[in-house]
Amino acid sequence: MVLKVAKRGAIPPFIVMDVMRAANEREAGGEGVLHLEVGQPGTSAPKAVLEAARTALFDDRIGYTEATGLPALRRRIAAHYRDVYGVTVELERVIVTTGSSGGFVLSFLAAFEAGDRVALASPGYPAYRNILRAVGVEVVDLQTGPETNFQPTPELLDRAARQSARAIDGLIIASPSNPTGTMIHAGELKAIVDYCEDRGIRLISDEIYHGITYGELATTVLAHTAKAIVVNSFSKYFSMTGWRIGWMVVPPDLCRSVECLAQNFFISPPTLSQFAALKVFDCRDELDANVVRYAENRALLLEQLPKAGFRKLAPAEGAFYIYADVAHMTNDSQEFCKRMLAETGVAATPGIDFDPGRGHRFMRFCFAGEHADMAEAADRLRRWRR
Repeated sequence: MVLKVAKRGAIPPFIVMDVMRAANEREAGGEGVLHLEVGQPGTSAPKAVLEAARTALFDDRIGYTEATGLPALRRRIAAHYRDVYGVTVELERVIVTTGSSGGFVLSFLAAFEAGDRVALASPGYPAYRNILRAVGVEVVDLQTGPETNFQPTPELLDRAARQSARAIDGLIIASPSNPTGTMIHAGELKAIVDYCEDRGIRLISDEIYHGITYGELATTVLAHTAKAIVVNSFSKYFSMTGWRIGWMVVPPDLCRSVECLAQNFFISPPTLSQFAALKVFDCRDELDANVVRYAENRALLLEQLPKAGFRKLAPAEGAFYIYADVAHMTNDSQEFCKRMLAETGVAATPGIDFDPGRGHRFMRFCFAGEHADMAEAADRLRRWRR
């Protein structure tokens, strides 16, 4: 007898992880790879974080914590909003999570019923779409482009609502975004908040790339409303990707729901990572030096990629990505990235990971690595495209 396999697992892969595996296989075979595919800092966690982890291990304090996280870490996160944004966040609204990924799972389960409709920008982070589908939520793709800075707008939401007889129940935004690095600027953010509140749309703001901007600072949605869900992480600006630790700020009406879900799904966030993360807020100088390097990498690639034929680039206002239109080079970005890796050793991510409908003509470069690697990658791509 054939055993049943649940349909919820039949979602698309996270293609960047497949690209990383192919790059790692190439390296294991003795061939060099320049990693511009996976969105993670090329630096380790700050020194004080590593020392805090050693101390916690030595003291054998690695038991369960509360499902919502260590109270001391939650207080420090609340203080972060006061210090950086001038926003007061009550302690009970702060939930420590197993990375931002855990935050998205908890958000979607707490805020939406199966069959609800949630809008998001396309191109956008693929895990939003795939997790929503796995839990039975309908995804409403907002087709964005340069004319909207690759970000959702009230006009796009109105258009999506008119195209269906059913209302939109939720909206996910990200500023700076993955894969384009574009931002929703302050006035535009307020307009989106007002639109959602007027229509009863639950707003979820992915603020994982806050701290990594190249001009205007990012604004938290909490400056405009306490009704939105904010998801953030220690992975990007704080350079703690593999520690799998993040946080949420949730509205009062969802606090107990999220806590109960966290108790049952995760028991508690990783304890060692929580003790380590307590110290990361004191490492601003080290972390800001990382952002200076990202800015140098960004400037180099924005100058050099057009010389290799990658001429149509999103502005990369924040995060550490450049999203390139490669329609004049290929109609199959996945095959193009495979060939580029094989022929140059430069790993990058095909756009179909971020935009199922149009991503076949786009690709993403991550510039979070070493400056010398970025320069070498640009040189190899120039020679490849001659």
